Amino acid sequence: MIPLAVIAILTALLLSGVYTALLGKKMAGQSHRIGIAVVVAALLGSIYTLVAVTSSGPQQFELPLSNLLSYDWLRLSFYVDRLSALMMVLISTVSTMIHIFSISYMQGDPGYSRFFSRLGLMTFTLMAMVTSGSLFTLLVWWQLVTWFLYLLLSHNNESAVAVRSAFKTLVILRLGDAALLCGAILAYRCYGTLQFPDLFERALLPAQTLQIWAGGPEINSVTAITLLLFLGAMAKSAQLPLNVWLPDTMDAPTPVSALMHAGIVNAGGFLINRLAPLYGASPETLHLVFAVGFLTALVGTTIMLTRTDVKTMLGFSTMGQMGFMIMECGLGAFALAIFHLIAHGIFKATLFLSAGSAIHKARKEPHLPPRQEDTESYVFRGLPWTTGVFMTLLFPLFILVVSNKVVDAHIAQGTIVLLFFAWVTSSQAIFSLYSLRTVESWRISATMISIVSFIVLTYVWATESFTGFLYPQPGEAARYFSAAAFPLWFFNSMICAVLAILLSGWCLNFVDRRKAKSLLPQWAKALTPILFMWFWNRLYLDSFYARLERGLRSTIKKVDASLPDWLP
Repeated sequence: MIPLAVIAILTALLLSGVYTALLGKKMAGQSHRIGIAVVVAALLGSIYTLVAVTSSGPQQFELPLSNLLSYDWLRLSFYVDRLSALMMVLISTVSTMIHIFSISYMQGDPGYSRFFSRLGLMTFTLMAMVTSGSLFTLLVWWQLVTWFLYLLLSHNNESAVAVRSAFKTLVILRLGDAALLCGAILAYRCYGTLQFPDLFERALLPAQTLQIWAGGPEINSVTAITLLLFLGAMAKSAQLPLNVWLPDTMDAPTPVSALMHAGIVNAGGFLINRLAPLYGASPETLHLVFAVGFLTALVGTTIMLTRTDVKTMLGFSTMGQMGFMIMECGLGAFALAIFHLIAHGIFKATLFLSAGSAIHKARKEPHLPPRQEDTESYVFRGLPWTTGVFMTLLFPLFILVVSNKVVDAHIAQGTIVLLFFAWVTSSQAIFSLYSLRTVESWRISATMISIVSFIVLTYVWATESFTGFLYPQPGEAARYFSAAAFPLWFFNSMICAVLAILLSGWCLNFVDRRKAKSLLPQWAKALTPILFMWFWNRLYLDSFYARLERGLRSTIKKVDASLPDWLP
């Protein structure tokens, strides 16, 4: 029944999108009805698929007549496991919310039926992508996602800014698509198949070595393949330095910004998880994935602090969260990355829809809300400050003790990684909560302790239950943690470095509340506005790409002018 359910869902979504595109104008303002009915049915079918896959195991199947094709990689196959089913539920859930929200939000738009048609077709393409049974079919749907995203971002084709941003997105994502294509070609050359089960089985065999160029250095075949595939994930998930497209998409309709969290901007996390057996065979790639994700998370969240526009802030927040997700993949915590992907996808999609509604109301309200004076805003409260410092210190000390005294194998380092993430997440929440200085001290302290307890329990659940659910094969998740494990001295140094940063933040916070002399030296104060301008200008990456584009255009024109006239 699973193959029938998946094919029925995809067929219904495809027919709905095509029907709305062809006959939507005749339905006028009612063109959303068929799309909503189909996407709700797709949600119910996805839930059924998840339940069925959980009880019966993964299933691979092909479209009828696919076996008549002479080449194995051309077959339109499907592979539905727990990861695919979870992604189906996420995509259909977010798409249902966006369809319903768009009824009133897009009312009166001249491209009303066109928008719902593209929305349905994008949902179909995402569902087909996450159920792909081979690297070839995944590549096909992956590239179609790029094209449909371009069409959705350029929906308001009368806006030059929106069209230019959509084209910029298309160019960057196509670079990632090209890298993904090269990775698929190399995988077929090395393993002779692109069907996922066969590909994963052959990847566990002794690895081949490839020469980067004739007579040049050699590289492990799995490492080369995963690096190329990771470039595709970097482009889709807005990782440095391919992140410049995401913040510029905020001129698109708000439902499109929300839809990107249904498997578009977070597609990088899905891709790495789908190809986890390949990445688990290449520790070098996993370490690079960690470094890229860490830098993206750091830069994205820092730039977010310099923005004033709410949608742009949310865009950079998404960039930071995608870096966090990729960093989790680089640490071998693949299941945690999917947990993060699902939680963040639903939360941020809802947040974008709420922001769009608030912006729409603000445009109709000419007056600013009355400002309330806060007489206690600078009162120092010792209890919450002490509680915050204690809770911030508690976890890193516990982690260091566990890592040095209890853990003696790299496999168990994954548990420490998750505790480390729990500590960082709870510390961020504590810092934010402490800024609410007008609340009673004991309430803040109790809330801090409750937040830490809740976050730790959530991470422990994600470690035990969700990891076991997503990767039920014995030893599979442990193998990924082992492949991504860092030397223990490096891991301890990383914890100490972050601990020093957080402690510095608490010290500066203490001095600021007590109005004492600042602890920052003069050179650090002078550096602050310079750093602010660097992050305000997005590290000047956009300017760099603009200069690169002008240089390429100039070179192409010179080459074109130097060619003989008889060439076409």
